[in-house]
Amino acid sequence: MIDAVSARPALVGAGVVRLDARTSIAERLAKLEGGLEEIFEEFKPDVCAVEKLYAHYKHPPTAILMGHARGIILLVAQKRAARIEQYAANSIKQILTGHGHASKAQIQRAIAAEWNLSGIPEPVDAADALAIALCCARYIRNSIPTPRPHRRLAKTVSA
Repeated sequence: MIDAVSARPALVGAGVVRLDARTSIAERLAKLEGGLEEIFEEFKPDVCAVEKLYAHYKHPPTAILMGHARGIILLVAQKRAARIEQYAANSIKQILTGHGHASKAQIQRAIAAEWNLSGIPEPVDAADALAIALCCARYIRNSIPTPRPHRRLAKTVSA
């Protein structure tokens, strides 16, 4: 969570909603929703920034689970009337490090440097969340249009 009202965003806090992998997916999603509702109630964010879903063909179950969780995040944000912004992972990495294929460790170091933290933010999911929030703040502050997916246009050939 960051406060991006001033020219330099302030770190409010970071954390994760811990879910028990031994419980059913329905139970985990309900717990995620409850945890997010508490966060939205406490901090009342105006904007919710999320990473766009990327699925690798080698890991379809992971993509499906992430899609479920992402859906809960979007649902809670929408119910709370928060503006929703979505960014591709490589856009987030590019904004923070100048390199669209930065490693998790590079993102953690960039977040630590941004707020002069004594160590790298842990767990890595917390650093990722802060990276997404900071990317969003920079896009909004600089009035940069949110990146949209590139569409390849098929060339029409007439015979």
